[in-house]
Amino acid sequence: MGYKILIAEDNRINQEVALLILKGLGGTADIAENGKETLEACRLKDYDLIFMDVQMPEMDGLDATKLILSNESSFGSPYIIAMTAGAFEEDMKLCLDSGMKDFISKPIMLDRLRVCNNQIPRVSRTIADLFCEFL
Repeated sequence: MGYKILIAEDNRINQEVALLILKGLGGTADIAENGKETLEACRLKDYDLIFMDVQMPEMDGLDATKLILSNESSFGSPYIIAMTAGAFEEDMKLCLDSGMKDFISKPIMLDRLRVCNNQIPRVSRTIADLFCEFL
């Protein structure tokens, strides 16, 4: 696949599921278990795409997203998609207000991922297409 992907997720099972899906597609991703680890990972590598959990220990995904997007010289400019258990409109609004580009609630609903897929740049659409095939 060739894209640099970061999965910011504190739940080990969710991490493993995401990694298995990507591995089955011939891809890989790095894992960050909280917002602070996400920032450090972004300092070390210029990610194309981040799947960002919202509720994580030490620093949540909303704060991490705001910091990443406010300092592109340190963190790059990844396309950030919220992946969270919160499924209400106010959850989506919080994510979008933080600068995330789209929102997918967990468990991932295939129809929502397809809608998301049509709204994101080509680099991310390829990833979303692949997720759709395996969900």
